[in-house]
Amino acid sequence: MSLWSRILDALARLAPGEALTAIFDRLRGPPERSVAFTIAVIALGAKMAKADGMVTRAEVAAFREVFHIPPDEEDNAARVFDLARTDVAGFDDYARRIKAMFPDDDPILRDLMEGLFHIAMADGHYHPAEDEFLGHVADIFALSEREFRALRARFTPGQEPDPFDMLGLDPDATLEEARAAWRRAVRDTHPDALMARGLPEEAIKLAEKRLIAINRAWEQIQAEAA
Repeated sequence: MSLWSRILDALARLAPGEALTAIFDRLRGPPERSVAFTIAVIALGAKMAKADGMVTRAEVAAFREVFHIPPDEEDNAARVFDLARTDVAGFDDYARRIKAMFPDDDPILRDLMEGLFHIAMADGHYHPAEDEFLGHVADIFALSEREFRALRARFTPGQEPDPFDMLGLDPDATLEEARAAWRRAVRDTHPDALMARGLPEEAIKLAEKRLIAINRAWEQIQAEAA
């Protein structure tokens, strides 16, 4: 069964008039992670698209860049988007239910934030309302301030991620500590590791840019230590 067929099946289990948020209480366990991840990105992305007061074509197109949606599945994707956009539940309710699906410090929550940043920047602008939205979601997901800074610096124009933030290190970390953190980050970003924690294959290409940033951070730390 394809990812989108599984999503359609999850939507079909919603009772008439039942909010989309109810779906997150049912999608538990590793087999459902890719379904949960996809619905979470689309649902929170739909909420965020309203944060700056409009839903642009670029923001909608960003979903297509995160997920390759087959033409015959576009209606299903649109249904998830519209259910979330029109649901009276606030984005914080969505974020808390999503967070409850995963253990504390689960890297899939950082992966999800990465997808949301990609959608936020689809129109080339980072609106203050989007920054506030993403900051609140990051707090609910229990991401550290360092992780949030690194994500924001990677995605917003005119900023360069701090190499120590990028590797989750304190500024006084030794070169050996930085090397170990870099190796862990590279392993964590390998496609096999991403698929093992439930990312759908369609979303794994986002990690390619993360790997570039990880390697650049290590190169900068090496250069500063030389």
